[in-house]
Amino acid sequence: MANDFVIIAIDGGAGSGKSTTARMISQRLNYMHVDTGSHYRLLTHWFLKGKISPEELLNEETLTKLQLDSVLTGTSCRMRINKEDVIDSELRTEQINEMVSIYSALSSVRKHLFNYQRSLVKFGQSNKFQGIIMEGRDIGSVILPDADLKLFLFASEEIRNQRREAQGLIDSIKKRDRLDSERKNSPLIATSNSIHIDTGSISIEEVYLLIIEHIKKL
Repeated sequence: MANDFVIIAIDGGAGSGKSTTARMISQRLNYMHVDTGSHYRLLTHWFLKGKISPEELLNEETLTKLQLDSVLTGTSCRMRINKEDVIDSELRTEQINEMVSIYSALSSVRKHLFNYQRSLVKFGQSNKFQGIIMEGRDIGSVILPDADLKLFLFASEEIRNQRREAQGLIDSIKKRDRLDSERKNSPLIATSNSIHIDTGSISIEEVYLLIIEHIKKL
């Protein structure tokens, strides 16, 4: 835990409560929140807008035209592509829900994001946050393997479907799980040193308090 800057990795499937939990922790503890799922959604939005097929992205040269940078809104760190801001509602369409797992499975896409996502630790430190809480599907295993605390959130398929519907999102939890877990590049896995939390059996406040206890032990 360098210079008392806390690094937390949260992994889990769609609807497992990653974003809700990460936002709560970031706001209460002044940790920078990074939602890597939004990175893949933003890239998917860009590819669909430019009519760039997954096959075209096998050539990494296509991605070199995309310059990535960050902007802060409170404790939330958002990625931009070529300085262009895209509002969150544009990244939650049915078409993006359908395609994001396909684009994010491409090794060229994950490679393009790898260094950027890792660099956000220094970005958080330079902006005087107390720590960083990064959520996704390969954070503890690939992006931040040396994180101070690794969490793996899960809940039943039924509960996760209910959460997605309440958010107005239409996608198949079962299909997303299969695509995310079976892809060859950085699949969704829980590392051996991850702390597993069933977010379907306790309240969000109880999830928060449980994580706080683990943070205190650091």
